[in-house]
Amino acid sequence: MKQIFINIPVSDLEKSMQFYLALGLIINPLFTDKDQKCMVWSESIYVMLQSTQFSDAYIKKTPIDPRKHQMPSFTLPVGSIEQVNAIIEIGISFGGVEPVAPVRLDYMYLRSIEDPDGYMWGILYLELASFEAHKNAPC
Repeated sequence: MKQIFINIPVSDLEKSMQFYLALGLIINPLFTDKDQKCMVWSESIYVMLQSTQFSDAYIKKTPIDPRKHQMPSFTLPVGSIEQVNAIIEIGISFGGVEPVAPVRLDYMYLRSIEDPDGYMWGILYLELASFEAHKNAPC
């Protein structure tokens, strides 16, 4: 199985862990210790929350503030528009910020949220049949 581990340095490990738990991720104790928390979205997607002290110890580059600089963003798929809305609303109640307006197309609904450190996550519902019809439509 192919997996991705997304490593992000965070200023408050406990606060960040609570935020991601609220979004629906779960903790994988195998990869969790005092300096990093492994948060699981699916069998393929893992988010490694790392204390800034931990990440600074092995990454020898100047860190940037994701609240002030454009960073890669990540998108997590869900099964319904209602799930998108519920995840965003609970994320806001746990310190997240919705930085851009929702995107609604015939085949897609996307809302974005920044975590307490400013990392941006899209929460996406994609209606595959409508997307395929749109993609295959003549121009």
